[in-house]
Amino acid sequence: MTPGTIAILSLSMSTDAFAAAVGRGASHRPSVPQAVKAGLVFGVIEAITPLIGWSLGLVAAGLVERIDHWIAFVLLAIVGGKMIWEGAKPREAEEDETPRRSGPWALIATAVGTSIDAAAVGVGLAFLGANIWVIAASIGFTTFVSTTIGMLIGKAVGLKFGKAAELIGGVALIGLGTMILLEHLGVLAL
Repeated sequence: MTPGTIAILSLSMSTDAFAAAVGRGASHRPSVPQAVKAGLVFGVIEAITPLIGWSLGLVAAGLVERIDHWIAFVLLAIVGGKMIWEGAKPREAEEDETPRRSGPWALIATAVGTSIDAAAVGVGLAFLGANIWVIAASIGFTTFVSTTIGMLIGKAVGLKFGKAAELIGGVALIGLGTMILLEHLGVLAL
């Protein structure tokens, strides 16, 4: 993967954490140290989950080598589609479904919930033979920065901006999956 592709993937993977951080920031009004701690929790978890997915993908990679690009495309499309769905959901419905919890366990649960998509992407990356260590570090760092910033600007910006970021991230993931598919089918030469 090129540095630009890794950057797009990292930004896409961090948008759901950013959206969650904006929501938490809007409701909890964190101090700078609290925002940095939240960013660290989200960043570390978001860096670990693609490694877990990648490990699982390696086990299956030899079995599905001939269709790996299709698997990567489908996984990225599903994750991107889910992000678009969540970003397009009306705010009232989302508030009704989301319990208002605070504390370290709620923060960790939110971080894990927003990082499940990174595990699915990690599976796809195993099929592509990508350098997971660089990608996981990039995803983790990008998530740390975006979550910290999201927490700090949450009160001023509110939930609407976070939802837009999630929509953009979903579209970017679907685009990335499409590029991988087209490249492996020989339609697109990168």
